[in-house]
Amino acid sequence: MKGFKKVLAMLLAVAMVAAMVMGCSSGGGDAEEEKTEENTEAPADDAEAPAEDEGSGEVLKGGGSNIIYVITPSVSNPAFKAEADTATAKAKELGYEVKAASHDDDPTKQTELFDSAIADKAAAIICDNAGADATVEAVKKARDAGIPTFLIDREINAEGVAISQIVANNYQGAKAIAEKFVEAMGEKGKYVELLGKESDTNAGVRSSAFHEVVDQYPDMEMVAQQTANWEKTEAYDKMEAMLQANPDIEGVMCGNDTMLEGVCAALQAAGKKLPVIGVDGSDEAAALIKSGDATGTALQQFAVIAETAVVQADKYLKEGSTGADEKQLIDCIAITSENVDKLAGFVYTE
Repeated sequence: MKGFKKVLAMLLAVAMVAAMVMGCSSGGGDAEEEKTEENTEAPADDAEAPAEDEGSGEVLKGGGSNIIYVITPSVSNPAFKAEADTATAKAKELGYEVKAASHDDDPTKQTELFDSAIADKAAAIICDNAGADATVEAVKKARDAGIPTFLIDREINAEGVAISQIVANNYQGAKAIAEKFVEAMGEKGKYVELLGKESDTNAGVRSSAFHEVVDQYPDMEMVAQQTANWEKTEAYDKMEAMLQANPDIEGVMCGNDTMLEGVCAALQAAGKKLPVIGVDGSDEAAALIKSGDATGTALQQFAVIAETAVVQADKYLKEGSTGADEKQLIDCIAITSENVDKLAGFVYTE
């Protein structure tokens, strides 16, 4: 009997130990699951904002290289050349290697350039883009690769994708130069308008601002409005056709200075000198203002905008923040015969 009790006691002890082991094993499993869930959640947060490290003092390296890509429309346009040259010079001054290229307003080519920047593990991209909608995916792709994009001159139709969108205050500038146009027209007369590229948000903003001023004057009548896609030759051809259809035109509003050049050439060929305004602030427009062939232009401070973008890119890479809002406006300056001597190379000197 005593032997039986000893065996029973041993069996009970073994059962109790087994139960305790199973309980501990079960509790450990739950803890492991909690740890696994925590570990899977943390990287997700990091993935959403890989470049955000505000206040840590850590130097952020974008894609990992020391290369800044500068991507603009064709530098045959003096405004875009000023952007590219200024951004390149400032980036080199700050110690970066620079790769500058033009997308020629071709979204496909722009995407290829963004892909090249990603392959080069670029530190950052400075871009005057090839379309408000067409550019969004390229900027997102760069962001997902850890490469921040700083947009200049033209906005895109998305926020929170680029780090900065630094553009001229087209609305303010177009209104300012439209007021000079009204003065030159004597607040009356027939006029025509040449619009920029329809895919460019700036074209619509400038035209709307022009009309917000001009449409207040009932004796001013727009007799034709056509798109010349920012191009000089196309503007010349369109102006020539408009003159044939409306020989009594008394003034011309142009969405940019390149079209203003084409318009002035067409007017010269026709032996006419009329009030003509543009937007950009190019040296070519300045020369036409000095000669009396153009009334004025709204200077977009391309050099200031480009340099600002590079400075902000450098600050972001080093500190994790630009210290500024994503969307930033740089005011334009109305240029007429009264102050044109202060303008050179898209830089206005007081």
